Formats: sequence, structure tokens, C-alpha cells
Amino acid sequence: MDDQFSNFINEVSIQAKMENVWGYTCGSWKNCNQDNIRSFLAHCMEYNIDPNYCMSWVEQHKNEIPNWSAVSETSLGWLNQHTSTGSAISITDHELS
Repeated sequence: MDDQFSNFINEVSIQAKMENVWGYTCGSWKNCNQDNIRSFLAHCMEYNIDPNYCMSWVEQHKNEIPNWSAVSETSLGWLNQHTSTGSAISITDHELS
């Protein structure tokens, strides 16, 4: 029983990991810009945190981010380029055999 508790306490949540990445790359909502949003998303992916999930969290704070429209456009471009969100995935019967 003690081992289970230790494992639970030592486990860091996805949210906490993402917030740590945010603190490292952007620092604050007011400091967020086109350059560091790319870095944030890349680090999220590197740490196996879904960049779409991360961007959804950032978007909840869009009113606190200066030049949100440019930051949003940059992040959407990054997501389309680095995830399957922006492109259709097609699998032919040949690829399945």
C-alpha cells in the first residue's frame, strides 16, 4: 500500500508538466509571442504532451495575450505542420496488408 502512495505522489500530472513547459518557454501570458508559442508547442510534443491539448489551454487565456490573433495564427500553422490535425490521413487497402 505504501508503494502505491509513493508512486502516486511522485507522479506529475500532464497539466503540471504543461505549465512547467509554459513557464520555461513563455514565462507569462503577457510575454507570449509568435516565437515562444512555437517553442512551447515543440517542447510539449517533445515531452509527449498533445500540442492540441496545450494550445486549447493557451486559448483559454487569449484575452491576456497581446497580439492574440498573430499568436493564434502562428500556433495553428505549427499544429497543421507538425500534427495530423491539418491534413487528412488516407490509408489504402494495399498499406493495410
